[in-house]
Order: sequence, then structure tokens, then C-alpha cells
Amino acid sequence: MAAPFPDPSDAPVQRSPRTTYLLVDGENIDATLGMNVLNRRPNPEERPRWDRITTFARKVWDQDVVPLFFLNATSGQMPMSFVQALLAMGYRPIPLSASADEKVVDVGIQLTLDAIADRDADVLLASHDGDFLPQIQHLLDEDRRVGLLAFREFVNGQLTALTEEGLEIFDLEGDADAFTSALPRVRIIPIEEFDPVRFL
Repeated sequence: MAAPFPDPSDAPVQRSPRTTYLLVDGENIDATLGMNVLNRRPNPEERPRWDRITTFARKVWDQDVVPLFFLNATSGQMPMSFVQALLAMGYRPIPLSASADEKVVDVGIQLTLDAIADRDADVLLASHDGDFLPQIQHLLDEDRRVGLLAFREFVNGQLTALTEEGLEIFDLEGDADAFTSALPRVRIIPIEEFDPVRFL
């Protein structure tokens, strides 16, 4: 007697791999690093290593990453060497322009967060800015992981409060290892992260 045909319902369900959208507010990260951490304009070697950030974004939830880097191009000029470097690291640079008084990068990120709400994907936002609070709250209402990548001590207080609703906050230096040398930060250090050698 011939074997019965396999029941299609017994086959494992093939799901498309989940994606993390990494949205980088480069202006905000750079300004916070300069004004709050270094108290001066950062030198090139003091800025984050953006390739390390994509590596961290890929590892944190163990899934593919689409890295988007938002740039203010209202002046009509683009920093082409930086754009080329971003492209070489796999980023999609998004140069935006608007009127001089419009926070064009913030608007671009807000629109992108709204668009992600319609997708089955997770979000990691590199910024400290409270302007994204409504979009982050909305994303947290969905069944998705939402993370913030920043200097913890400078994150907007209302965003920090969203950790109770599931927002994960990752430190650019401590968690993502985005810098090649230790920054002169004064911050609360969880004892399990304390390395006394850094202070000797």
C-alpha cells in the first residue's frame, strides 16, 4: 500500500527573517558628544565608530540590520567623504533639506518611525532627543522591540521613563563599544560594569 501524501499543514512555517531598523540622528549624537561629554568640538578620532554601531545593532537582537543615517543637507552641500565612508560601512545616508528654521533631521526620523509602525520589524534609534517621544510610545504599543542607543546620562527624561513600557536603553560607550578610547564621562556605573583599571 502506497504511503499517504504528506499533510501540508505538518510542514514547518517559513517566516521571513526579522529586521532591525537602525536610525541614526547623527547631529544629536555629535552635539551631545561635543557639548556635554567633551565640552568642545570632537576630533575625528573621538567620534563614534559607526561600523561598531551596526555590529552592535546586529548582535543585540540577533537579526539583520538596515542602518539609516540622517544628515542635514539644507545648505545644499553634503560632506561627500563622510557619505562615502558611510556607504562603505553599509549605511544608507539620507541627506534632507528644508527651510533653515526646520529641524529637518528630526522630521525625517519622525516620518521614518511612523512608516516602520506599519512593518513587522524592530527599531534601534541612536539619539537623546525627546522630539521622538510620540513615535516611540506608538511603536511600544505594538508587538516589537524598541531600543535607544545613546549616552545614558543625557537621554531625555521622558524617554527614560518609557523603560517601564519596554523601551531598552543601550549605552554608546559601555554597551556598543563605539569609541576607541575612554571618554571623560562622569556617570553612574553599575558595579558589574565597573573596571577599576580604567581609573588607575
